[in-house]
Amino acid sequence: MIEIKDLTMIYKGRAVLDHVNLNLDKGQIVGLLGENGSGKTTLLRILAGLERNYLGEVKINGKNPGEETNNFISYQPDHLPIDPSLKICKLSKLYKNFFTDFDEEKFLRMISDFDIDMDLKIKECSKGMKDKIQIALSLSRKTMIYILDEPMSGIDPKSRKIILQTIIDNFDYEGILIISTHLIGEIEKVLDRAIFIDQARVLVNERVDDIREKQKMGVEEYFTEVI
Repeated sequence: MIEIKDLTMIYKGRAVLDHVNLNLDKGQIVGLLGENGSGKTTLLRILAGLERNYLGEVKINGKNPGEETNNFISYQPDHLPIDPSLKICKLSKLYKNFFTDFDEEKFLRMISDFDIDMDLKIKECSKGMKDKIQIALSLSRKTMIYILDEPMSGIDPKSRKIILQTIIDNFDYEGILIISTHLIGEIEKVLDRAIFIDQARVLVNERVDDIREKQKMGVEEYFTEVI
């Protein structure tokens, strides 16, 4: 589904991605794990077709990221790029008009599960509420690849548990979900695969069960040992 060969990206004379190679198949939740500045967001932006100035090869279902792949990628950036004066109920209609695969009923159900008032304007929402809205928007599309960039960075521990359960309940295993985060302890329980990235390089790409079996430790502990 996703094939990356010798991917390198240079920004201001510095490698932000350095000879990255990955093959990811459908049917899994993948954690892209690393500290801030490690290259996670750049890699996700390339997959989403938002960065083009790179070396190497990136294929999504055999196609280059961009216009050809936009219809089967749902990308949630690390901020909500929406008019702050827009009400959540209007945001739902906007997405339904813009994305033919948007499931409005699913979105409304998730917003209800998050206990968010649909009549609130975006600017009236807290950082945590905005993160929840973004997750609901992303997961409400009926697509093949879901990309969530730091979806829980501004959310309290109790809400994180609700979000993780929401992700599990709403993910279609006919696709693939990639979550970038530095909150490894919170996320590892839902992951099928873990990718460790540090200083622009992928250091580990293994199934979570294999890490536990081979290394005799959890993902977070293994991460601190490797990084």
